[in-house]
Amino acid sequence: MLYSTQQENFVISEYGRNVRRMVDYALTITDKEERNRCVQTIIRTMENVSSSGKSEAERNKLYDHLALLSGFRLDIDYPYQRPSQEEPISRPERMPYNTERQLRFRHYGRVIQELIDEAVRENNTERQHQLIIRIANRMKQNSLVWNKEHADEQHIKDDIRLLSNGQLNCDFPEFQLLHSRQLNPQNDNNSSGKKKKHKKK
Repeated sequence: MLYSTQQENFVISEYGRNVRRMVDYALTITDKEERNRCVQTIIRTMENVSSSGKSEAERNKLYDHLALLSGFRLDIDYPYQRPSQEEPISRPERMPYNTERQLRFRHYGRVIQELIDEAVRENNTERQHQLIIRIANRMKQNSLVWNKEHADEQHIKDDIRLLSNGQLNCDFPEFQLLHSRQLNPQNDNNSSGKKKKHKKK
């Protein structure tokens, strides 16, 4: 078994190693008709990987990339002008990284940060308090899944203050967190079902 670092470098890494293997296999096919059929499968795979190929220009580019992957050695019936090694071929654009604001606490998720931003913008105090309670209970629910030791009320209050940069305060009379069973009623149903089965035995 070879590690990725021991294998040959990619010509175009965006398509992955499996597409490269398919191209290498196509180069071994001696019958041109069979080789053309194999290439159709490779092009469809490249379309799926790159999410392109819907327009004629994009399909033309896929065949250019196929030629590049084969080192211009693949003898097939190109549906477009046969690419030449002397002509420059544009490579696929790299997928952009997520440049949005980084999450401070990933276990809460991006939706929680968006809800907190919404609560900060809310001018009506009553609606803001209702939104904070909703956010806090959602945070507790997420914490019970990923980070149970941090699901206590004070910790969640502190996190809301941090995530809102001190603009939201949970210290109002209506603030209340639901119990774990209320947040996950399905768990109670499952456990009660198990108990019933146990009683039947």
